Amino acid sequence: MGELITVDDPADPRLRDYTDLTDVELRRRREPAEGLFIAEGEKVIRRARHAGYRMRSMLLSAKWIDTMRDVIDEVPAPVYAVDPELAEQVTGYHVHRGALASMERKALPSAADLLAPARRVVVMEGVNDHTNIGAVFRSAAALGMDAVLLSPDCADPLYRRSVKVSMGAVFAVPYARLQVWPRDLETVRGHGFRLLALTPDAKASPIDEVAPHRMERVALMVGAEGEGLTTRALVAADEWVRIPMAHGVDSLNVGAAAAVAFYAVTAGRPA
Repeated sequence: MGELITVDDPADPRLRDYTDLTDVELRRRREPAEGLFIAEGEKVIRRARHAGYRMRSMLLSAKWIDTMRDVIDEVPAPVYAVDPELAEQVTGYHVHRGALASMERKALPSAADLLAPARRVVVMEGVNDHTNIGAVFRSAAALGMDAVLLSPDCADPLYRRSVKVSMGAVFAVPYARLQVWPRDLETVRGHGFRLLALTPDAKASPIDEVAPHRMERVALMVGAEGEGLTTRALVAADEWVRIPMAHGVDSLNVGAAAAVAFYAVTAGRPA
């Protein structure tokens, strides 16, 4: 059972995991270095626990204590009860959902470990916006992608904003980082995957004509918002694919484009 502790000092060192949550650059460096991430909201906290992440502590406003009582009773981690004003002083913003948890990260698997059993994977290059990372993970989970591979410069899927936007889907789809880009794409190809680069370029084939759902193994490559995949990534791909557009629209947000492409990749896939 977790110990319920009332805290009334924003400078209390026990609240250190939750300080300066709005300082993106600080948290991007600090959280991986200290092996933690922040889960925000009841559903996300429960999904993180269900996925096997160990809880370091919880920060709750009083009205959330009853709601989270079962978690408090089950988890041997301290629970800090604070009023909303103090929570805002500590975190730097109004904690609308009233519940935060500091969770321990797990060691990431290697790309090879994820690729061996997978048949449908997404490879993200340079996606450094946390909202887009969360959106892509949510679609990947919903539409049956088996794994996510990240280029070295992609944003952290466990950053608070990514976790929140994905509604905890970052816990549902396994992911790994490729270490050397784009050379490590050869590791993907070596596991029998066909590398399909998603691009609005007119030279790309319509994705429905390529029929990726009938391929044995597919790795769908998506790039950052605006810039898309780099020339290096496009050259490394086996084939370019595009989503046909109407009304003069030339491209979609990477989250929306990924969702459409995931459906094309997974629809009708053999059981």
